[in-house]
Amino acid sequence: MTQNSSSGDSGSSSGQDKRVRTPRFRRWRGLLGGVAAVALVGSAGAGLVVWHQYEGIVADLPTVEGLQSYQPPVMSRLYAADDKVIAELADERRVFVPYSAIPDRVKNAFIAAEDQKFWTHKGVDPLAIIRAGLTDLTRGKGRRPIGASTITQQVARVMLLGSNAVSMKRKAKEAFLAMRIEQVLAKEKILEIYLNEIYMGSGAYGIGAAAQTYFNKPLDQLDDAEAAFLGALPKSPTNYNPTRFPDAARGRRNWVLERMAEIGAITHDAARAAEAEPLIPRAFVRPGPAPGSEWFAEEVRRQLIEKYGQDVTMQGGLDVHTSLDPDLQLTVQNTLRQGLLAYDRVHGGWRGAIKHVAGVTAETAQDGWVAALQAELAPPGMVDQWRLAVVLDPAKGRVGWLEGAIVRRNGAAQGGVPQSGQILDRDLGWARRTHPLKAGDLVMIQPQAKAESVALMQIPHVEGAVVTLNAHTGRVLALVGGWSFQMSQFDRATQALRQPGSSFKPFVYLEAMEQGISPSQMFDDSPVSYGTWHPNNYEKDFWGPTSLHDALRESRNLVTIRLAAHIGIKTVADLATQIGLVDSMPHVLPAALGAVETTVMKEAAAYATLAAGGRKVTPTLIDDVQDRQGKVIWRPDSVALTTAAQAEAAAADGKNTASQQDQPDAVFPGGQPEAQPAASPKPVTAAAPVLGMDDLPYLQDNRPRVASEQSAFQITAMLQDVIRHGTGFSAGKGIDRPVAGKTGTSQNFNDAWFAGYSPDLVTVVWVGFDTPQSLGKNETGGVIAGPIWNKVMRTAFEGQPKLDFPVPEGITLVRYDTGRGVGIDGFKPDQIPGVSVSLADNGASQELTAADTGAENMPDSESDMAAGGGGQPGSGAGNGQRPDAQRPAQQPSGGDIGMGGLY
Repeated sequence: MTQNSSSGDSGSSSGQDKRVRTPRFRRWRGLLGGVAAVALVGSAGAGLVVWHQYEGIVADLPTVEGLQSYQPPVMSRLYAADDKVIAELADERRVFVPYSAIPDRVKNAFIAAEDQKFWTHKGVDPLAIIRAGLTDLTRGKGRRPIGASTITQQVARVMLLGSNAVSMKRKAKEAFLAMRIEQVLAKEKILEIYLNEIYMGSGAYGIGAAAQTYFNKPLDQLDDAEAAFLGALPKSPTNYNPTRFPDAARGRRNWVLERMAEIGAITHDAARAAEAEPLIPRAFVRPGPAPGSEWFAEEVRRQLIEKYGQDVTMQGGLDVHTSLDPDLQLTVQNTLRQGLLAYDRVHGGWRGAIKHVAGVTAETAQDGWVAALQAELAPPGMVDQWRLAVVLDPAKGRVGWLEGAIVRRNGAAQGGVPQSGQILDRDLGWARRTHPLKAGDLVMIQPQAKAESVALMQIPHVEGAVVTLNAHTGRVLALVGGWSFQMSQFDRATQALRQPGSSFKPFVYLEAMEQGISPSQMFDDSPVSYGTWHPNNYEKDFWGPTSLHDALRESRNLVTIRLAAHIGIKTVADLATQIGLVDSMPHVLPAALGAVETTVMKEAAAYATLAAGGRKVTPTLIDDVQDRQGKVIWRPDSVALTTAAQAEAAAADGKNTASQQDQPDAVFPGGQPEAQPAASPKPVTAAAPVLGMDDLPYLQDNRPRVASEQSAFQITAMLQDVIRHGTGFSAGKGIDRPVAGKTGTSQNFNDAWFAGYSPDLVTVVWVGFDTPQSLGKNETGGVIAGPIWNKVMRTAFEGQPKLDFPVPEGITLVRYDTGRGVGIDGFKPDQIPGVSVSLADNGASQELTAADTGAENMPDSESDMAAGGGGQPGSGAGNGQRPDAQRPAQQPSGGDIGMGGLY
């Protein structure tokens, strides 16, 4: 019993030990299970976090499909009439080069430097990322991480993200976009986008512009060393600039050459030879504006921006063919400058030196005054033919200058060969009268053909403008808007509103011709007053009954006033507005003398209307605009190419073909090619008539008619005598072909004009001050502007055939006694040459009053006149009829000349 009990207790104790002690494998299993659970929960949480971050990254990723139709911002080019580039318009200077035109050595240089596995990876290079990450860990803090972006990633960043911020989120976006791009685009397209978009420094975007900027070469003429240098630039265009950091640039280029050899693009021997080449950048001069074309190019740029907007103009790759004649443009610019200098020499006097350079005397060594000159800036407005000079010996007029120096408008002149010379005696005396020269004075001079002689020059205060255009098409051949575009970009040819003076009078006479009045019709040239206004002739004398021919030839104010009152000032205003000479015109008689506002360009177009037989001429500087694909998107519609069949069909449909916007670009025998869909900007679309081989094309004149051909010719005949024997005599000296023109001088001699034309050319010249002030007593348009017009036209006529003004049907040319000489005029069938008929029924034979003239609405001063105001359409000023009134008392000779034109 005792043993059993003992045995039983012993067994019980053993069983209890077995229940308490857990096997070891069970403990490990529990531990591993816990770890697994924690890992699972952690992984799930991390996965959720990563998924949330992924969703946040990809949610706002841009689409990549737009890259399939990639069109980079490309600069637009302006071409002269001879197809030479005169200017480039660009926000980013880029020359697009398609993949097929990129040389292999250039492609290989960039691939070797930026992404050696470009052809095999799928948008990202994992090994490169790991390698860059390990390198960044060993470089320490505070340094920019090494990039591992592939070319595709760089395209994603530049084209889609537009951000270069250093962050993991941006790098992740870049990687995701790169993989998407690889799925959408071919490798060749990706490389094309990259090479045309990347910034290469010095204002060059893309490899085409970079080749020009650094080597002044087209891309296909680069050698291995030059291609390798371009491949070196994307890493840091600033730090590898060959001019500022030549050693660093050469080292980076040689590194690229080694990489090119490693990938087998070139041999190691070729790499060694290329590394031995010196890295010598060649200066590239960006085209345009071509010398003298700044005013023209700027006006074209303004018109393009108005038509297409800033982005299309500056980044749309437009090819703009203009009407500019470069040789004539330079002639016009130089001729205007000579005229302004001549006026300034007589009226302005020497205004003194530009500045004084201390320490320069007659004993100063050459190195001393050369260093002083090199530190000076060329003043705005100094022309290229002039030189900056320092006075060395004022008593003898000896000056020193640097010949061949680079004239910089925004920096110091550099280089040049030191030279010295003597100021001409006449110029030395000119300076002594007002501001005697002193040693160290900085002046502008122009070297003369005579050895060691220089002329003393100064920028005139007076300004001027000239426009020359084709009399039939309105194509502007030359446009100069002032003395210097660098000094002031305000275009006085297109932007300055000035009073034309007597150059307005031909359009008063044109309206008279339209109303059937004969050139030989007599009007009274005698004193007249309207209230406080006492108009007079420039000469302050009176001729009595005077033919319109003589009155226009000698610019008689009183005849013009009576003529305007007879035909109605409103009809004159309507004609001037229709012709485009003015935007609006007050209905007061002083306006007939030119007390209105116009521009040089508008006046040139108005005179071209006379030369074109009464057809309204619209000036155009642009012949056509082509988009980057070469499609014409705009051209003037004043003249269109059509056929007789088209014209007849349009007439049968009751359509006015003159106003159609869809004239064909060209006539194609057998039918028009299929029209392309419109783009932005909208291209010129082609009409779709079916044309046969026998349908000969001809030019259709779509310009509206504002006056009859016969009336326009009558004015032309009278204006020819203005140049032969009248106020424009100085303008016709030495010209042996038919020309017509008119002087213009505004009140107080503030504006001097000459407007004239041949059968195919029109030129208008204006001279005056920007802030209106008198040019001086008796300084008329014939005296100041006429000689400038003469020189411009004589140059334009060189090599051109002599043409006569065509006499229209229904006009008879007759030589007759005009009353003050012999003249030649054109007469309509119902007009008798030399006869002045009675116009009493129209009120012309009776005395005029203020009610007839609109004088009650006339401002008190010339400045007020420019602000507007005038008679109402229903007033006596508008209909030319005289209400009953008492005859005003005549004022004696010598009263006010009157508002508007003088001579």
